[in-house]
Amino acid sequence: MKNSSKILLAIGSLLLSSQLLAAEGDSHAKHAGALISLPAADLQWTGIPGSGGIKYANVHGNLSGKGPYEAFVIFPAGKDNPFHTHSQNLPTVVLKGTFYAVIDGKRVEYPAGSFYNLPARLPHYSGCNKGEDCLLFQYQADHFDLLPQTPKG
Repeated sequence: MKNSSKILLAIGSLLLSSQLLAAEGDSHAKHAGALISLPAADLQWTGIPGSGGIKYANVHGNLSGKGPYEAFVIFPAGKDNPFHTHSQNLPTVVLKGTFYAVIDGKRVEYPAGSFYNLPARLPHYSGCNKGEDCLLFQYQADHFDLLPQTPKG
């Protein structure tokens, strides 16, 4: 099985697991075991205006809306984010490329197959290394935000 097929299978399992867990706590869930099926060709990509080419494809909820979401995110190779925080934890699975975060002056690289859960309100830089676009899978209990910060010192 090719690596991309393994990655998509793992993401599919993650999505199904998260949906089942969410449905267990939702008394209004009608089909807790309902199939979620989003082949890569069916993903609908949306560019984020003013982001330098970052795109996302929602698989549950809406990354740019209110409430919980799950989405694939593409960062162009070499794209760097400014110093910022998020108002809530940001779990991320890196599927392609090498993503990075700089926290307290320490750079950590996350190649394909990596996972990290960035804590809420932790100031950091982040981005995608040069050479290959980064494909991420991100999810949060509420809306996505990026809150610019001023570096100290």
